[in-house]
Amino acid sequence: MTTRMEEVRSELGALNESAPTAQELMRLMVKFLHDKMLKYNWVGFYMLEPGAHPPVLVLGAFEGAMTPHTRIPLNQGICGAAASSGQTVVVDDVSKDSRYLACSLETKSEIVVPVFAHGKVVGELDIDSHFPAAFSADDQAFVQYCALLVGKKLETAGT
Repeated sequence: MTTRMEEVRSELGALNESAPTAQELMRLMVKFLHDKMLKYNWVGFYMLEPGAHPPVLVLGAFEGAMTPHTRIPLNQGICGAAASSGQTVVVDDVSKDSRYLACSLETKSEIVVPVFAHGKVVGELDIDSHFPAAFSADDQAFVQYCALLVGKKLETAGT
C-alpha cells in the first residue's frame, strides 16, 4: 500500500475515533474521501431501509453532484448488485456495464462496497470517478476498510 494511502487510512482512523455515531462517521467520511481522494468524484452511502418490502437502498450521507437515484431496489444497478451479493463490485467502464444506473455523464468508473453489521448487509459505500479504471486493488482494499469502519460503528455505537 502506498504511503499516501497509509496516511489517509490513519486520518480516517482518527475520524472514526472522534465520531460518536455511525451517521456522523458516514457524514465525515464522505466529505473526507471526496476532499482527499482526487479520483473520488462522488462518494455516498446507501443504507437498506428497515422493514421495506421489497428491500430498498436509501441514499444517506453523500458528497458530489445531486443524484436522481435516492432509492434503489436491490434488483437494480451496480448498487443493488453489491448489496444483493454482499460482494464488492468494481466497474472500470460504466458504459460497458448494463447494470449501471446513469447518474452523471462524467462518471466513467464505479466501486460499490457492502457495509456489514452483525453479519448482514445493512448498506454500502458507493464511489464514482470521472476517470476510467480509477479503482486499483489498493483503492478496493481502502474502500473496504472504510465500509468496515462504518459497520463496526453501527454495531457498537448505533446510528
